[in-house]
Amino acid sequence: MSLQEVKEQVFKLLISDRLALVNLIVESLQKELNSQTVQIEPIEQPSVCIPSSSVRGRLRAGRTTLINQMRGFLKTDKPAPTDSEVQSMLEERLAEKY
Repeated sequence: MSLQEVKEQVFKLLISDRLALVNLIVESLQKELNSQTVQIEPIEQPSVCIPSSSVRGRLRAGRTTLINQMRGFLKTDKPAPTDSEVQSMLEERLAEKY
């Protein structure tokens, strides 16, 4: 599936599904960034490559920037839903699902 097709499909999802998708994307980015911080050399030269503090700082800054951008995607002009509104959304979703 191409990126354009994914973009088109995203707008057809329910809000709760889109939020779950955003959460999944953020988690995958965090895992990928975390896996890049420590690299193990081949067995011939067993040593652990731990990035310097400046590299760790850049990685942390990059992660922070990504997280803030993802939070920006979630911002709206509307106030947060009340508990009763959330409950009704969940009931509607369950009704659609089953």
